[in-house]
Amino acid sequence: MSEQESVVLWEDRGPIAVVTLNRPKALNALNAQVMDELAHKLDTLGRREDLRAIVVTGAGKAFVAGADIKAMTDFTPAQAEAFARKGQILSDVIESLGAPVIAAVHGYALGGGCELAMTCDIILAGPRAVFGQPEVNLGVIPGFGGTQRLVRRVGLARAMELCVTGRLVKAEEAVSMGLASRMVGDDVLAEAIEVAETIAAKGPVAVRLVKRALNEYADGSLAAGLAGERSLFALCFATDDQREGMVAFQEKRKAAFTGR
Repeated sequence: MSEQESVVLWEDRGPIAVVTLNRPKALNALNAQVMDELAHKLDTLGRREDLRAIVVTGAGKAFVAGADIKAMTDFTPAQAEAFARKGQILSDVIESLGAPVIAAVHGYALGGGCELAMTCDIILAGPRAVFGQPEVNLGVIPGFGGTQRLVRRVGLARAMELCVTGRLVKAEEAVSMGLASRMVGDDVLAEAIEVAETIAAKGPVAVRLVKRALNEYADGSLAAGLAGERSLFALCFATDDQREGMVAFQEKRKAAFTGR
């Protein structure tokens, strides 16, 4: 399949990469091909030692309008479970990446699209972004992790309401409830790239360890989290980046981090 025909495009911007879901006529609906290509591309990018951040967005008018309903209509239960597993494997790939992943959400991020956004580390919402888990309208429930990640982001009461009513929320409300990180201007992709470039300028090892600390310990006990944080803090002092960052600060110059 050529790059022009691919349902997942990517752009190399030095220390950052922009990954674009490319089914604009279908509002980037997630089918098996999209999820397989996206997982493969992100896994490949994740192997790059020089990569500092990834932006994920959708071509056309939407981020991702949901999973591909046409593809799912005649699923057997076994096929449905395999499809859900595929979506959850994609989520595992994103969450295991050392580099932070930024979702640049414009238009709809519904169902599987909302679930995809929630696997990212930062969600930037354009003024016309709309989020939701409306699967109950189709007689099903979220299958790519929506019930589990939504409750962790917005709490049980709000997650329950959104999932059982299928109510959609616009950008401002999504930010206020903690579903999205913040609302930005119309050019969501440009702002996401700016955030990615900001991250790329920081200490790469420290950024990876911050992501690890938050993802691994946020849902555990405070004591376990503090112990984990303490160990990762100490690990920073075995790196060249720690020395360079602190010396550069004292010398009032920009640090030249190497990621080592």
